Amino acid sequence: MQKTMTKRKTAGLSITRVFDVPVDLVWKAWTDPGYVKRWWGPKDFTAPFIMIDFRVGGKSLFCMRSPDGQEFWSTGIYRKIVPGKKIVTTDSFSDEKGAIVPASFYGMPGEWPKELLVTLTFEEKNGKTTFTLLHEGLPPGTMSEQAKEGWNESFDKLEKLLQDENQHREKNVLVIEPGKPASLTRIFDAPPERLFSAVTDPARIPLWWGPGNLTTTVDTMDARTGGTWRFIQRDADGNEYAFHGVYHEVSPRRIVQTLEFEGMPGHVQLEIISFEEVDGKTKMVDKSVIETPEDVEDEMMKSEMAKGWMETMDRLAELVERKWRE
Repeated sequence: MQKTMTKRKTAGLSITRVFDVPVDLVWKAWTDPGYVKRWWGPKDFTAPFIMIDFRVGGKSLFCMRSPDGQEFWSTGIYRKIVPGKKIVTTDSFSDEKGAIVPASFYGMPGEWPKELLVTLTFEEKNGKTTFTLLHEGLPPGTMSEQAKEGWNESFDKLEKLLQDENQHREKNVLVIEPGKPASLTRIFDAPPERLFSAVTDPARIPLWWGPGNLTTTVDTMDARTGGTWRFIQRDADGNEYAFHGVYHEVSPRRIVQTLEFEGMPGHVQLEIISFEEVDGKTKMVDKSVIETPEDVEDEMMKSEMAKGWMETMDRLAELVERKWRE
C-alpha cells in the first residue's frame, strides 16, 4: 500500500490512502455492518455495536469501546450516496439510543458543533483504490490532532482487514445471493482422498470445523448414507452451540447432508460437497441450499456467514496442506 498522505484544512481534516484492493471491497468495508465492526475505532478499540440503514436519509449508530471499557457512541444521517464512488453523512456524538449529545458528554474539551460532516470518496485505478476522507467541523488544536491519529489508527486496521479479505477472495470463490444456493469454491493443495477423510473422520473434525475462536466436539458422527451427525461448539465463556444433520449421500467424490442449528430449529440447510482432482490438487465446491431464503437477505447475517465459512476453509486448508498426519 502507498504511504498515508495527511493534510489539515481550515474546514476540517482530510486523509487519503491508497489500498491495493478493488473498490468494491473498500466500499463494502464502509457499508456492511459486519465488516465495519472488524475495524472501526483506533488501535485496541473494539466496536460492539454497528447499525447502518444505508440509504439517503437513513441513519447510522456506531459504538466503539476503549481498552478500559469506556464506550463512545455516534450517529449520523446519510445525505448522499453515489454507489462505489461517494458517501456523505453527518456525524454527531450520541447516547446508546442514538440521541445526539454534546461532546462534553464524553469529556471532550473545545467547541464542537452539534453536527459534523463526513465525505468519503472512492476511486479505482489498476485494481487499487484511492480513498479520501474529509471530516469537516472539527475544532482546531488538540482535538483535531487526536481525531487525525484516531482515524489513521482505524485505517491501519481497515488496511489489514482489506488485505485479509482480498487474500480470501483469491483463494475462495464465494457466492451468497437470496434465492440461489450459497456456494464456496476453493482449490486445496492436497489430494481428494485427504479432503474426504478430513470431512468424514470424527477425529479430524475438531481440528478444522468452524471458526478458530470456538472449540468443536463431535457428539455423534456416522458418516455413511442414512447416518446422522451432531457437533457441539463452545466459546471462551462456555456457551454451547449445537448443530446436527443427516447424511443423504456419502461417496469419495460427493457428500450430501443436512445441517440445522439447534438454536434456530426449523432453519434447515442442504449441503452438497464435491471433490474434483485438478492437476494433483483438489477443487472442493461446498453448496448450501437454505430452506428459508430470508436467512441470507440480512446483510449482517450474510457477512457473518461469509466470514465464518471462509475461516473454516482456511483451517481446513491448514490441516490438509500443512499439518496432515496419516
